[in-house]
Amino acid sequence: MSRLAEIVAPARLGARFRWLLASSWSSNLGDGVALAAGPLLVASLTDQARLIALAATVQWLPPLLFGLFAGALADRLDRRLLVVSVDLARAGVLTVLTLAVATDRVSIGAVLVALFLLATAEVFADSTSQTLLPMLVERNDLAVANSRLQAGFITVNQLAGPPIGAAMFAAGALWPFAAQAVLVALGAVLVSRIVLPPHGRAPDDDSRIRQDIAEGFTWVRHHAAVRTLVLTIFTFNITFGAAWSVLVLYASERLGLGEVGFGLVTTVSAVGGLLGMLSYGWITRRLSLGNLMRIGLVVETLTHLGLALTTRAWVAMPIFFVFGAHAFIWGTTSVSVRQRAVPSELQGRVGSVNLVGVCGGLVVGSGIGGILAQHWGVTAPFWFAFAGSAVFVVLIWGQLRHIAHADETPDAAAALSSSSEDGTAS
Repeated sequence: MSRLAEIVAPARLGARFRWLLASSWSSNLGDGVALAAGPLLVASLTDQARLIALAATVQWLPPLLFGLFAGALADRLDRRLLVVSVDLARAGVLTVLTLAVATDRVSIGAVLVALFLLATAEVFADSTSQTLLPMLVERNDLAVANSRLQAGFITVNQLAGPPIGAAMFAAGALWPFAAQAVLVALGAVLVSRIVLPPHGRAPDDDSRIRQDIAEGFTWVRHHAAVRTLVLTIFTFNITFGAAWSVLVLYASERLGLGEVGFGLVTTVSAVGGLLGMLSYGWITRRLSLGNLMRIGLVVETLTHLGLALTTRAWVAMPIFFVFGAHAFIWGTTSVSVRQRAVPSELQGRVGSVNLVGVCGGLVVGSGIGGILAQHWGVTAPFWFAFAGSAVFVVLIWGQLRHIAHADETPDAAAALSSSSEDGTAS
């Protein structure tokens, strides 16, 4: 058992990292349960593609609206207290939603409001949580620590959570949301055990939030690698958001999958993510970051094409598997590059700029996807995603040279290689 604990959370990362890891895994399991249950609840209340896509939009909109403010607060306030407070608020909203479902008083409007409130709280939790890791582990251990957090995300959020949530929903619509409330509250308790070094603004600091946000934008604009990451994720999330906003309809109408089968889609992607995790060290020792990103963009483009063409679940599942591996590799590399490059006092604001890029693309994409699916069928968003991704690949190809140079300093290259080897060992 001690050997397993050492593999999952090496002792050199410290006890504080283990509390963070346990909190992350608990919250992610709760979110994974809702990952399948949320769309299923919406689909049980309406069959209109526009409203189903709107459910995705209201979850992706809060980061766009509040992300910059959340990042500025994360750099000003007690980060642990902020995470605990918003996670407890999420648990409260989930409790109310559970009671509404249990008493059969839930409506599509109420669900959309609940999803918006949950996503808003999650913006503040996630923006702040990402600033904790660089405060807890050494700079050279960031990649391996991120790989452990990502492994938990894949295992419990993507792999275990969705089929559990789908099965719970089939047994009774209230159960997955009650479980999520308990798990998110547990995550708040666990993160409250972390002791952080001094941080935040001095009491006599009279700078304004607007000035703080501007500093984050200015830093990103002048850092080529991080600027390119933000630009890339924004453009590609437009196409991804268009397709994935109607995924529950695609799974049922195009692939003929039921409730549990829809949960299986995420599970298969998560298994691909585990493969990406296990092969991450081997891949990063053989490919530059720039080439790794280029290959990932091509994989994502071909994913949309394959899903647009097929009507068979046995063909679609391997596509979701490959996409899951790509998503893990891309995500781990992106967050490690950003965390290593950004000073601690700017982590919240720069992370929020990236979050706005992520969710800005998703909001635009989901709006497009809902319209396309409503008028031209459920595969139309996937054809749009393929065509748009192909154009974006051509336009952004040259800009990825900035990422290629991100690991060329001896310190950065040595750290990434060492951390990748640790990730492979797991």
